[in-house]
Amino acid sequence: MTLQFPNASRVFDPVRRCVTFWGHDSAFEIAFHLDADVLTRLSPQSGQDEAASLRTFDTNRQRIERAASGVYARRRQSFHRLSTSDF
Repeated sequence: MTLQFPNASRVFDPVRRCVTFWGHDSAFEIAFHLDADVLTRLSPQSGQDEAASLRTFDTNRQRIERAASGVYARRRQSFHRLSTSDF
């Protein structure tokens, strides 16, 4: 089975400077932390506060999920931190 993203939930973590979201591979939940630097790269003109970060994430969700799927396909583990090198 391939990685799916049925849950549109995402959370901004100001301490870790990331957005956390989840995918599912069958019954397994896979957590992803997307570095804030990626969001800045995807939308340099947007701010870096919570609202701007989540807006940028939502606008680029398909691209982010494709990158997450690629990372997961290379290393099937329950947690991944996505950085600019994954894009």
